[in-house]
Order: sequence, then structure tokens, then C-alpha cells
Amino acid sequence: MDYSHFLHMLNDEIGLQEQTEKRRILRFANRKEYQQCVNRLTVLLPVLPNLRSVRPLKIINAISCPLGSFAKFKQTESAMLIEEDALVRMHARPHYLSSPTLERKPAPPKHTIPWGVRQIRAPQVWNRSTGSRVKIGVIDTGVDFLHPDLRSSLAYGINLLNRSAAPFDDNGHGTHIAGTIAASNTRNGIVGVAPSASIYPVKAFDHNGTAYISDIILGIDWCVRNRLNIINMSYGMQKRSQSLLEAVRNACRAGIVIVASSGNDGKRASVDFPARYPQTISVGATTANGKVAPFSNKGKYIDVYAPGDKIYSTWVGGKYNELSGTSMATSHVSGLIALMLSVRPGLSPSEIKHILKKSALPLGGAGKTSETGEVDAVRMLNMLSKY
Repeated sequence: MDYSHFLHMLNDEIGLQEQTEKRRILRFANRKEYQQCVNRLTVLLPVLPNLRSVRPLKIINAISCPLGSFAKFKQTESAMLIEEDALVRMHARPHYLSSPTLERKPAPPKHTIPWGVRQIRAPQVWNRSTGSRVKIGVIDTGVDFLHPDLRSSLAYGINLLNRSAAPFDDNGHGTHIAGTIAASNTRNGIVGVAPSASIYPVKAFDHNGTAYISDIILGIDWCVRNRLNIINMSYGMQKRSQSLLEAVRNACRAGIVIVASSGNDGKRASVDFPARYPQTISVGATTANGKVAPFSNKGKYIDVYAPGDKIYSTWVGGKYNELSGTSMATSHVSGLIALMLSVRPGLSPSEIKHILKKSALPLGGAGKTSETGEVDAVRMLNMLSKY
């Protein structure tokens, strides 16, 4: 099929809607159709400048572009699936993020292991595994490359918002997540769950902590192409996205385990996407007393719980901060999986999920025991002997 007419029409429509903040994802029926369109796009770019805002999403055979109305395209391209390229937000408690007093928390006086890392008994297994040779993609706001607790844990990464720039963190959330996973300052800083793991920061979120679905899909694609082992996704939305699901499926088929936060709405029977997809590991948050945090979503869609209340970790500017949210719980689980994969690198995503769930410690509450428990490093590694 010749996509010249389609691309001319798309160029004109983008030009008419220059000021729109809405974006759409247009998915093709198969890889052949997608490739034909992208090839034609490359040829027409010099003469159709509005097409520069079109972004190919190879992992799902799709493109993303600013587009308000799409009725014309539904009529002319019946085989094309079109959905909203919606905004996704971080799963951290806003009152912590906005508090200037917390953002100025001083550095620990000496080597500190945060309570969450101790709660899941990570230090008890560091003589067996510290996460070496495991590569973790943190699709987030970037990271503070100059932070003394992260210098030895960081790999190159990518900035999807500005390809010519490094993935520096202009928000703080990504740096906080990275610290819980793999901070490694054993002299006068903090230590994360897997201090020898490698963090690959994938900056898809802006300084406000928001990203389009297409930004996250591009991040997943980058992680797949660079053969990472784990993807940490500490954010979500309440609306299902078929495009994001397809990207998650393809990453899972490639052997990457995806860990996603369940959301901070305190719901009893629902979690946000992508955590709700069966291909991910859905994480809820607990408090220091071993109970489910009041803000955490909960219920049958949660795979495991982990510490997520008042979590002390690294922050931009070489500082430290205390945040709460299922975002923070998710980073604990990503670190634990790194400990597991360092010992048994051949485990599949489904095997990893099974081991995490089976080795979790049941949570008590309201007079009964929950079927879903809090992750535990010692029990997890002991269970590896059966695989």
C-alpha cells in the first residue's frame, strides 16, 4: 500500500491542530504495513514538515502524533487502530513531593540502611547476592548522576524527551526510585536493596512527573533493544491502553520482568494500569508496622506488597528525601528481583512472579490473613533451590 495520501492528510491535520495537547497512537495491522508507512514518512519529511512531530513506535507497529480529531482516519484506514495517547502520572504521595522541609533532609551521618530495605531482609542475603550483572531499566524522570550514593550504580541510559541530552532528573522521583533499588554508599550514605545492580535511567517523564503513553512505550522498546533484565514502572493510570499492553506483552516475551505500582487511591478491588496487566508484577505498599498502607490500592489484583510509607532515599542535588507511595514499594521489589536474577539469571518473568508470591510473608489485618503477602529476601532466595 502507498501511504503517501495518508501522510499528506496527516500532515495537514497536524497543521490545523498545532495548539492541541491531545496525542493519538495509530497502530497498524502488521509489521509490513507499519514499515511501509515509516519508509514513506522518511521520504516525505523534507516536504511535509508537520510530520516531524510523528514518532514511530516500532515495538507495537504504531506511530504517535499530536491529533485532536481522528474521524477522517477511521474512515480511510479501517485496518488501523486508533487510541488516545493519554498522560500518565507518578505514584508518589503529593504532600511529600511538595514539602520543602522534606526535600532538604540532611545526609545520613554515616552508613544507613533505610527501614524498608531492612524490613524485607535484604541485608541478610547480601552474602549470597547483591544484584551483580543485573540490568534494571527505570523508566521515570531520570536520575541525579552526580549523587555520591548512585555513582557506582548508574549506566548510560537515555533521555526520550531530548535525545541530545543525558537523562538528568529535574523532578526527584527517578532519583528516589534508583536509590531504593541500588544505592551503594557504604561509607556515609545509604544502601539500596541490590547495591551491585546496574540502573539504566530512561527519562520519559518531565519535571512535573507526567509522560504520554507513547513515551513509556518508547522506553520499553529501548529496554528490550538493550537487553535489560528488569523494568521498574512506578506510575499508572486508571484507563486501559491496548497499545501499552502490547508493549508490555512484547517485553515479557523478550524475557524482561516488569514491576509496576498499583496506585495510591486506597481502592479495595482495583489497581491502576499497567500494574493490572497480568504480564506485570503488581505491587502494593506497606507501613513500618507490617500493615497495608492506607493510601495503597489492594485486593486480588495485587501480586505482592513491599515497604512504601515514609521511605528515605536519594534525591536530586546530592540530597535525600522521604516519600510515600506504591512507587516506593515497587522499587523495593525491583531490587529483590535483581538479587534473585544475580543467582539464577535464566528465570522467566512468570517464574519470578511465582517465586515472589510464594515466598511472601502473609499480612495480618482485620482478624484474618491476606492471601497476598509482603516480599521477603531470605524466603525468596531459599525457594530458588526448587528451580
